[in-house]
Amino acid sequence: MGSVDDDSSLVEQGLLQDPLERQYTGDGTVDYEGNPVPKENTGGWRACAFILGNECCERLAFFGILTNLVTYLTNKLHQGNASAAKNVTIWQGTCYLTTLIGAVLADTYWGRYWTIGVFSTIYFLGLCILTLSASVPALKPPECLGSHCPPATPAQYFVFYFGLYVVALGTGGVKTCVSSFGADQFDDTDSKERITKASFFNWYYFSIYLGALASSTFIVWIQDNVGWALGFGIPALFMGVSIVSFFLGTPIYRFLKPGGSPIKRICQVLVASARKQELAVPEDSSLLYETADKKSAIEGSRKLEHSDDMRPCTFYQALCVDYLCNISRKDRFFRCLDKAAIVSDAESKIDYFPDPWRLCTVTQVEELKILLRMFPIWASGIIFAAVYSQMATLFVEQGTMMNTTIGSFKIPPASLSCFDVISVVVWVPIYDKILVPLAKKINGTERGISVFYRMGIGLLVSVACMSAAAVVEIMRLQRARELDLIDKHVAVPISVLWQIPQYFLLGASEVFMFAGQVEFFYDQSPDAMRSLCTALPLVSFALGNYLSSFILTVVIHFTTQGGKPGWIPDNLNEGHLDYFFWLLAGLSFLNLLVYIVTAKKYKKKKAIAIF
Repeated sequence: MGSVDDDSSLVEQGLLQDPLERQYTGDGTVDYEGNPVPKENTGGWRACAFILGNECCERLAFFGILTNLVTYLTNKLHQGNASAAKNVTIWQGTCYLTTLIGAVLADTYWGRYWTIGVFSTIYFLGLCILTLSASVPALKPPECLGSHCPPATPAQYFVFYFGLYVVALGTGGVKTCVSSFGADQFDDTDSKERITKASFFNWYYFSIYLGALASSTFIVWIQDNVGWALGFGIPALFMGVSIVSFFLGTPIYRFLKPGGSPIKRICQVLVASARKQELAVPEDSSLLYETADKKSAIEGSRKLEHSDDMRPCTFYQALCVDYLCNISRKDRFFRCLDKAAIVSDAESKIDYFPDPWRLCTVTQVEELKILLRMFPIWASGIIFAAVYSQMATLFVEQGTMMNTTIGSFKIPPASLSCFDVISVVVWVPIYDKILVPLAKKINGTERGISVFYRMGIGLLVSVACMSAAAVVEIMRLQRARELDLIDKHVAVPISVLWQIPQYFLLGASEVFMFAGQVEFFYDQSPDAMRSLCTALPLVSFALGNYLSSFILTVVIHFTTQGGKPGWIPDNLNEGHLDYFFWLLAGLSFLNLLVYIVTAKKYKKKKAIAIF
């Protein structure tokens, strides 16, 4: 596969600071008062301790809601299995889709620091509303009376879902900025800090699942055995702790100024290139427009080197760009975008700053090129996210139909997700302290394992995860047939611990795929688009959840024809959940093949100067 790690572009492009400037960061970061920031007493792991503490508490709150949400919907709101699974995946998808809101606000107006602060407060309010919905008698859904389960009132539904989607808005704004804000604490122009940054993404994921471990064990047990009021209240408490932890680190944080609207800059390139569709791109790229000094025209961004990409780009041509830019066989799409930086005869005579809707800098054009090159890599995460979403839905529903008793102790099915967390907690140190150093010795590269190889391994393991889940379901249904339990809505006497391999494999795939995605999108994103680009894997996660819900809907529609129970009925003993898992395994394998092809063709970005 291709690699963004084949060389150290910052070193080769001469971006390391001069000796006299080494006391300050060289990547454009400032302190909280807007002054140049000294390296000695800011940033690094000291600042990241507060950021990772914030993330650990925030993820404890998030997984405290998500992990057992399907149980609340089925047992308290009395929804069916398929309906509850769809509602959870839709909500989870919305949590990650709202990251776009936070990303645009962070890159355009507020910066990452204030975006995290504002959305953390919204998040906290949503958790408080959820706690009230499960504790105030008038807002609590009614309990079942024997076999009769009265439905919740419209007001009870409204308060619960209102709180749930306020949480979705809050978590989206926080999630999109935390990883990039943490990475901002390491200076790209310092060779030691740049290497440390790669390690940060591993420990960032470690902190996420440290919080998730407490959620999938302690909080799930409280929700099932003590009550949902306390089960929702504890996540709200930890979210409050998360906010305090974040603001305590303010004096030692490094801040990047927002660079203006990335969406506006993208539109400017498209409009400017369309206006100059009749002009020919010069063979000498130095004739294209760029600011004369080291400072980029985009606030908070270094300049980007022009990339001469003449490869076919039929996918993007299919997006009506042929019409906009009059592309010929010799004038590929990326060359078409270069037209936005062509200095026309009239523009060469002006001595003031040009209209960006008519003339864009090379750096601005390269920003759009980078986003387009990222697209195929980004799309590979959608199927993976659909696989991951099963942990909070069908894995739990599968577990409820198995023997959850060990001795005198009854295991909540949702608590099995702790093995996903344990897997992550185990694999992060193994990857960071064993696999990466070993790979460095073997191949001699700066990072050891390319992010492309890392993500590819994650996709391969996800295929194994779905296959393991299908095998467990085959075993469960076989046991149900042997005991004549097919028509009975009762748990089958096969231990729920058989689910451990699928959870453990899912956790391993996350360490490789999710952490690799975050590292890739931050590393390859333009400086002034980092919040937006680090939101992209979260958006793919949202689309994966929606895709899972869509696949569920389609499967239910076609498998219940003619009065059949279908693959996923309320009584899973009558269904074929294994078929659904095999379907996802097959889609994951096809996704891996497409990913390998696109990863081999990826062309990395090159920064050419500090500002």
